[in-house]
Amino acid sequence: MPKLRVLSGRDVLKILGEFGFQDFAQRGSHIKLRRIPPVGRAQTLTVPNHKEIDRGTLHAIYRQASRFIPESKLRNQFFTD
Repeated sequence: MPKLRVLSGRDVLKILGEFGFQDFAQRGSHIKLRRIPPVGRAQTLTVPNHKEIDRGTLHAIYRQASRFIPESKLRNQFFTD
């Protein structure tokens, strides 16, 4: 079974940036990312900018991102084989 990688906030920002998400707002250490697809509503995710994100939080970010990004593309970035 694949294991969740240990990622920092910057790592997650970089991964989601590859899928078109951009910094939108920041409050404290939490950064809001947004992308606006050609058709549909704006898609927003919040990522804590920590040196190491807790596994539960990272898994929640993965689940939220998988609503907007196909899991087949996202899975390799968040999980090890």
